Amino acid sequence: MNAILPRSSQHRIDPDMLARWSPRAFTDESIPQADLLTILEAARWAPSAFNAQPWHFIYADRTSEHFAKLVDLLAPFNQDWARHAAALVFIASRTTRTSSDGTTESPSTTHAFDAGAAWSLLALQATKLGWHAHGMSGLDHARAAVELGLPPEWRIEIAVALGRQGDAAGLPEALRSRETPSPRKPLESIISEGVFAL
Repeated sequence: MNAILPRSSQHRIDPDMLARWSPRAFTDESIPQADLLTILEAARWAPSAFNAQPWHFIYADRTSEHFAKLVDLLAPFNQDWARHAAALVFIASRTTRTSSDGTTESPSTTHAFDAGAAWSLLALQATKLGWHAHGMSGLDHARAAVELGLPPEWRIEIAVALGRQGDAAGLPEALRSRETPSPRKPLESIISEGVFAL
């Protein structure tokens, strides 16, 4: 297994945020149902506009009859490594919002943002339990919507591979050098006071 170099932040943050990263190499360890449900439970507690909770998680662990179908919905590049994950989770968001009186539907401007907040908590909870979560946008979104039975007002945002970190030697050669926690842009390059500025 690769030695993981510690990350450092410019300002003091919770170390779990630095420990979270997205490997592609996984062991063959199965994920206990209790751990998988704990990870999904954490995602359930994400904040959302109007408390609409516009997310849904479609999952299968490696032992499930549904696992191969979820793998097949990924882009070929992601299939190569994600098929070794302990579980896959597809995150969908509801693109409309029901009025408070339940009579009308209107477009939601925050559904993807809210589902992203849920994904973030999912990834952090996985890290707390010693698992890793790797989010993937590389998938067949249109086919996934059909094969996973999404109603028209729902949209697949990403897929997530969950697993214990494995040996990078098992990855295709082109991915081995990338199997390390990535850095972040300097804080001053992504913030500005009062008005947008690069």
